[in-house]
Amino acid sequence: MATTKKYWKSTAQLDDSNRIVKDLEQNEFVSSIPTDEFLGNDQAMEESNTTRRDFLKYVGFSTAAASLAACEGPVIYSVPYVNQPEQIIPGMANYYATTIANGYDYASVLVKTREGRPIKIESNRDAAFRGDANARAHASVLSLYDNNRLKAPLVKGKESTWEELDKQVASQLASLNGKELVILAQTYTSPSFNRIAEQLKARYTNVRVVTYDTVSEDASLNAFESKYGVRGLADYDFTDAETIVSVGADFVGDWQGGGFDKGYSSSRVPKNGKMSHHVQYESNMTLSGANADKRYPITPTEQKHILAALYSKIVGGSASVKLSDKVAKSVEQTAISLKRAGSKGVLLCGIPDQGAQQLTLAINEALSSTIVDTKAPILTRQGDRAGFDKLVGDMNNGSVGAIFIAGVDPIYSYSNSDAFAKALQKVALKVSFASSLNATAEKCDYVATTPHFLESWGDTEIKKGHVFLTQPTIRPIFKTRQLQETLLKWSGSSQTYKDFLKETAAASGASWNKSLQDGFYHTSSVEENSTDMNVEGQSNTAALNAMANAKKPSGFELTLYTKTGLGDGTMANNPWLQELPDPITRTTWDNYVTISQADAESLGVVNENVANGALDGSYVVVTMDGVERKLPALIQPGQAVGTIGIALGYGQTAAIQEEMQTGVNAYPFYKNGSSIQSVSIKDAGGNHEFACTQLQNTMMGRDIIRETDLATYRTGDKDKFNPVPEVSLNHIETPVTSPDVDLWDSFDRSVGHHFNMSIDLNACTGCGACVIACHAENNVPVVGKMEVRKSRDMHWLRIDRYYSSEDSFEADEAKKDGFDGLFGDNGSLGGFGELENPADNPQVAFQPIMCQHCNHAPCETVCPVAASSHGRQGQNHMAYNRCVGTRYCANNCPYKVRRFNWFLYNGNDEFDYHMNNDLGRMVINPDVTVRSRGVMEKCSMCIQMTQMTILEAKKDGRMIKDGEFATACSNACSNGAIKFGDINDKDSEIFKVKQQDRMYHLLEEVGTEPNVMYQVKVRNV
Repeated sequence: MATTKKYWKSTAQLDDSNRIVKDLEQNEFVSSIPTDEFLGNDQAMEESNTTRRDFLKYVGFSTAAASLAACEGPVIYSVPYVNQPEQIIPGMANYYATTIANGYDYASVLVKTREGRPIKIESNRDAAFRGDANARAHASVLSLYDNNRLKAPLVKGKESTWEELDKQVASQLASLNGKELVILAQTYTSPSFNRIAEQLKARYTNVRVVTYDTVSEDASLNAFESKYGVRGLADYDFTDAETIVSVGADFVGDWQGGGFDKGYSSSRVPKNGKMSHHVQYESNMTLSGANADKRYPITPTEQKHILAALYSKIVGGSASVKLSDKVAKSVEQTAISLKRAGSKGVLLCGIPDQGAQQLTLAINEALSSTIVDTKAPILTRQGDRAGFDKLVGDMNNGSVGAIFIAGVDPIYSYSNSDAFAKALQKVALKVSFASSLNATAEKCDYVATTPHFLESWGDTEIKKGHVFLTQPTIRPIFKTRQLQETLLKWSGSSQTYKDFLKETAAASGASWNKSLQDGFYHTSSVEENSTDMNVEGQSNTAALNAMANAKKPSGFELTLYTKTGLGDGTMANNPWLQELPDPITRTTWDNYVTISQADAESLGVVNENVANGALDGSYVVVTMDGVERKLPALIQPGQAVGTIGIALGYGQTAAIQEEMQTGVNAYPFYKNGSSIQSVSIKDAGGNHEFACTQLQNTMMGRDIIRETDLATYRTGDKDKFNPVPEVSLNHIETPVTSPDVDLWDSFDRSVGHHFNMSIDLNACTGCGACVIACHAENNVPVVGKMEVRKSRDMHWLRIDRYYSSEDSFEADEAKKDGFDGLFGDNGSLGGFGELENPADNPQVAFQPIMCQHCNHAPCETVCPVAASSHGRQGQNHMAYNRCVGTRYCANNCPYKVRRFNWFLYNGNDEFDYHMNNDLGRMVINPDVTVRSRGVMEKCSMCIQMTQMTILEAKKDGRMIKDGEFATACSNACSNGAIKFGDINDKDSEIFKVKQQDRMYHLLEEVGTEPNVMYQVKVRNV
């Protein structure tokens, strides 16, 4: 039993007011270690005969000193339950099904709680639709413990009580005198919210709901509503797709809310010699373009011409467009491929133009595409920019007496935010429903503070007929109240929102208990979302002519986009997302202008690596209609010449911690809700410091990413597409798998469990969900921009992005093999440098890299204190208390996956992120040690999860079924790219995967025998 005594060394420690003692407690050493006196004395160094054993002895002494200092931390007493909740067992996790629906991200998820604390988000695999959590959904649990959240309702800018707020608002609502009450809200695809709005209308009569999407899809919504009579978006399931063509749509990323990558990845894995063929036309390099078989960097204007050409070739009609010979030929082939695929072909379009979206629907209809679902559309975007613009005018003319603003921040995200702010001041009653004091909430008289979704009830009809439930997984941490609860009260109802929600579900014939457990229910009768729109579409002929006759603007064409990390900026105060490397640029903590190499040279813009390997770049000024923004420029391989890209979601300051106030607000460029704009750009000089986690452009000829084409793969000749590396044994080339070249004596690994992981390079899209899941599960610290810039990021799992400088990786290989000598035109010194010059349109490949858990681990042999050791189940262990920080293991690791704690990241004011305050630390997983400074850390293959699975099976007296073993990353990967299991189970999926011809080990020629394997990437070219 642990002692509860208080230990002390001196009576002075008992005096709480003694400042000297307090200062000493904060210092590990009273005086600095005199290293300069010793290391700076050349004579002493020359005469020193300190042995390696003595050195380690001294290191051990310093470690003991650090341990003694650590023992003087504050004592925190645990308070036991007086009456323990029946459903909570200390040390055991509970899972609850709920739904994230924050206006931008929508997903059915499972929430892992420990002792009543939500600590992790998982995908809800039982949900047939939108049961997959992306990186932002995984990170949303950290936002629950955000210190910048409001703690209570605000009245005239000061904290107050709900009673006082209700009293004052009710008084003002009673004196509207016929003026409008407007609810300006995010997209609430909620049956219960629609019913509450009707009750409010019944009481105040003159009530209008205006829906505002921060990142709008008005063009697609208008086209769909015009054709099908429902304000929604077509759904896509790519599982059985044969030909996928995208014109400006990043459907693997955030296009139209995302969620399409699971089916896409399924179609990309070769099965029986077949896989989908993906062609991408785009301006920015996107996740979709990076994963495509064929990608063409095209300006937005040219995208319209391509769409017109495809329509004329598939549907019919006359479209005279001018395209380059290469692009024209590709369009011809693409049209043939789509027609050949027929119902298994699909076209996607990201052009923000109603006519373009109308033509896209017509093309898919002509193909009879079964990939597109128009009968049960997606309802997660309901925004109406025209309605919002009308609202601004109505506020200006004084016809709006009260406005309730819920879940949106137009003063930050509206392109003409000044006009909205001025109009808002003319409204007598302004109430913001927000969880933080954002830019719009600051301008409101009242802030009805709302809880986090993990503290809330709710329902969301993400897809027509599919209603997902939200339930609280923790009692509200602060004095908050839900929007729905407040509106019910203000409408005169005495019913609680939970009861109202149950009533709504019952009206649809759903079983409440079962629906709550599953997280969803289905309904055949769907309430129409309220809208005042009466959308009319132009004829296809008119739309075709408009696309074909589109003129290129005189300046640059800007494409605005959302990053995988920050999205629309809703979770900008989340350090996990700020530090998540962008999948394409590998840059963190920033937004920037992406620009092509050719345009950069013409403008005088440069990017250069400094001495420590960090990346610096020039600033540029982007101008549109008098709006100027100064941003750093990042030269992006694959960016279409004449175009630039800027990410939305950055540049917030209101309610944002200083460390998270990053980047520049690009929403002023988002005119009319269109992501395509005409701008001018000029060099602004200066120097910007990027924090980039991967600077190399190519693989430098190394056998890291293996890939082949589908035709070669179909031959079944493994020696051609996945040869076993060979090494020289007595001048004879011998396969590295031969025991004759093995220097190790191996133990019998067939006894008990032996864990392996497989990563399919075809299925991995680079989405980053696994990286955030690893952060959450393993208490990985956030280090901040400057430490990332010094290559000190602590990610246990990284997703390397590789470019090919040629049209294929095979061409890189051929060039490398042709090197002759060191110098000259064909010498390796200049040749490898040439491989570092990315092509204008490079091929891209993603590769998740974590500790490979080698059976012959190089790190284990060099650790002088046996901190790194091998477990019988195949995992490479790290004993943190043993580690003295020599970093020999990191030097000897060929995969560079070990991380060194340069600082104490927990409870350190220098790293003021979630681990620096008690609220933020509530997200910490108690099953995983929070590491201190001076030790190495790395992927543990989630040993806490595998051991829990073993213990639960042992407790139940049963065998473990295949699929029960999991890691954080394999759970997070809904695409099926990461598989995990027991290799000793001959019936397991992981065992079958290891037998496939596509399987290879990373740097197999080194002889480390990793327990992580990869599947060769196959391209359908």
